[in-house]
Amino acid sequence: MTAAPRGRRVVLWRHGQTSWNLERRFQGTTDIDLTGTGIAQARRAARLLASLKPDAIVASDLKRAAATAGELAALTGLDIAHDEGLRETYAGEWQGLTHEEIKAQYGEQYAAWKRGEPVRRGGGELETEVADRAAPVVLRHADKLPDGGLLVVVSHGGTIRTTIGRLLGLESHHWEGLGGLSNCCWSVLGEGARGWRLLEHNAGTLPEPVLGDDD
Repeated sequence: MTAAPRGRRVVLWRHGQTSWNLERRFQGTTDIDLTGTGIAQARRAARLLASLKPDAIVASDLKRAAATAGELAALTGLDIAHDEGLRETYAGEWQGLTHEEIKAQYGEQYAAWKRGEPVRRGGGELETEVADRAAPVVLRHADKLPDGGLLVVVSHGGTIRTTIGRLLGLESHHWEGLGGLSNCCWSVLGEGARGWRLLEHNAGTLPEPVLGDDD
């Protein structure tokens, strides 16, 4: 008469370092490769995540996320499901610019975004629109997990934050309060009796600077 609790978990893993992260350039959907450091970060993190014995991997199809996911796939033997719904926020004219350049050219828009107002950065997507496309991808793959199963989602800082906010049922103006993810760090959601709960955030290393979180 009663369904057994499923107890599934989702690891949301940010990609490794890119040159644009170091330069604090807004990447958005621009397809940038990992640096050598980024590859090393992915390999180190993959060893830790492989020990959790994940059941499935789904990743953004952008190269920096796909390459990061590939390191975990190589250790686990799992196939990667690539989904463009997990791409970073499209940021239009902001893409390729540093934060300083954005402030100089789009000062009012940048300030409104930092205040938490709904902003189409550079004419791109709203954060709620990113959640609208990314959260269903996570839920669709999580629903395929066995009881107690683990899904690893490899994506981007901004997309992960908005997805966590949506899955936790937070109002969008509170999403920024989750804080950023460092390169190749992750957050963990666990299935509870009343929905998803945040179990860990920005885990994986000792505290490091967050470089270019929204990319």
